[in-house]
Amino acid sequence: MVSGLFYFFGLFASVGFMVCIALERYLVIVHPLWYRFRRTIKTSVALCAVVWVQPFVFIFAFSFIDQAQMAIVIYLLLPFPLLIFFLVGTFKALSASISVSSDEKRRIVGILVLVLLIYTLLFLPIILNFLKLCIYNMYDIYEDILTTLSLIFVRFSPLADLVLYVFMRKGTIDKLLASVCCCRMDSNDISSPSV
Repeated sequence: MVSGLFYFFGLFASVGFMVCIALERYLVIVHPLWYRFRRTIKTSVALCAVVWVQPFVFIFAFSFIDQAQMAIVIYLLLPFPLLIFFLVGTFKALSASISVSSDEKRRIVGILVLVLLIYTLLFLPIILNFLKLCIYNMYDIYEDILTTLSLIFVRFSPLADLVLYVFMRKGTIDKLLASVCCCRMDSNDISSPSV
């Protein structure tokens, strides 16, 4: 019981921080002046505290009700439209922007696509499985296989967070490609003729 609570706490915190990453990228691109003047250490600490405290409040509040699985489904489904909104809004703003380089545009959109992809591939199967259990409230042999697969997918979440961190670091992908296959190409290499 206690290990299950810690597991769901980590799951909810992971989803919360994915939304924070997407929100931060959205605000930097779509509302840069507002973000520059409102971004402080106190705001960042407060936001992180809310993301860490919210799962405690949620788990405590909904552990006493009968429909806890439906509450989990609702809590985990709420970020999905937000992640899509942040991706679309950032993409539209970057398409209209001429001050951001094309490499930086790809990097920003790539991070948001990766966040949405991680959420869709790893968290959506378990959300749909919980939803199916809530609606049909029945078990059969196929449901056990789907439950096992969805649990396997969501257990890859820490690894996906590590991959997300690697992709968020500026220049890490270039270094990774250079060390793996020695295929790093700078824009200077393309534009300058070899002598």
